[in-house]
Amino acid sequence: MTTDCNFMLGFGIFAGDSRLCVARIAQWVSSGDRPRWLACLNPHSYVEALRRPDFARALEAADWLVPDGTGVTLASRILGAGIRARVTGSDVFTGLSRHLDERGGARVFFLGSTPETLAAIQARYERDYPNLRVVGTYAPPFRTEFSEADYDAMAATINAVRPDVLWVGMGAPKQEISIHHLRDRLDVHFAAAIGAVFDFYAGRVNRASPLFRRLGLEWLPRLLQEPRRLWRRMFVSAPVFLWHVARAWVGGARG
Repeated sequence: MTTDCNFMLGFGIFAGDSRLCVARIAQWVSSGDRPRWLACLNPHSYVEALRRPDFARALEAADWLVPDGTGVTLASRILGAGIRARVTGSDVFTGLSRHLDERGGARVFFLGSTPETLAAIQARYERDYPNLRVVGTYAPPFRTEFSEADYDAMAATINAVRPDVLWVGMGAPKQEISIHHLRDRLDVHFAAAIGAVFDFYAGRVNRASPLFRRLGLEWLPRLLQEPRRLWRRMFVSAPVFLWHVARAWVGGARG
């Protein structure tokens, strides 16, 4: 875990805004001597971590655990945890890519999703960020959990091209558990579990308008687009998260 974090509900969560987060990561990409990585925390991932100890350990091990969810910033206000702003995976992806492109370049790898989505991402990324080089993409086998052979194949493919930045989009908790598992094997400076950003960027799913994002309602258009996949987040995870926030507030706990 890096600095600029405050504890809430058992996790050290990044307390700055997206610009500070990108600046910290960019500095590490330039000078870091080992892999650091980022994960996103929202009410659903918090609730999943309650039932998946391996997922909880991965989130706890992330160097940057960003508050990617209006529910997390709302909980911070209720509990006085000092987490000032929502920082989304999209914010980090766009902000860091723009920064590295303006700085003059970096080597980038995309891990996850499907070959078709990865091809769409690569084509757009090379147009949007002409000074960045996509040195590889890899769509791992579609499994509930990966084997050691799967992890070995991922690490070998990534390390063969030595990217500076590794973007991972497999969905939670698989992507976070995978980065945590691979971290000590990877020859990269920075990795990020950014899930839905792959589908947004490839045009497979439409992201909510800025108005919905400002109102804290980004979840609503996504629920309407993907009700089967997301209903559990809204109607199961969200109430459980709110119950934990209420219990912490009654108990006077922040961390």
